[in-house]
Amino acid sequence: MRPLFIITFALLALSTSAQNNKTKTMEVAVWDTYVTKKDGSIMHFDIIAPEEIKDTTVIYGYGREYLKTKGQEGQPLTSKECRFCHIETVRPQWEVEIKQKGYFIIEMENCK
Repeated sequence: MRPLFIITFALLALSTSAQNNKTKTMEVAVWDTYVTKKDGSIMHFDIIAPEEIKDTTVIYGYGREYLKTKGQEGQPLTSKECRFCHIETVRPQWEVEIKQKGYFIIEMENCK
């Protein structure tokens, strides 16, 4: 009887240890963004960033970095153009880029 108790206890300890070692899934904030392009059309994209980043200066900075890659530097990007939308679980294709540069952009409309 005693060896069975030891085995049961060991299995329970391993199971608890495995549960505690699971990494928490990253939560991200989605910032819905509409920027007027230099040609007057509206560019719609989402800025995806770790949910703990609440400083809008940082979020707008991510948006401005992205706008530069699209030849739209200097276009206004403030609370009028970019608003917090919701929190969701990170998707694997976003996570790599978020870990590399801090954010991910989802292009929605007129981003080419």
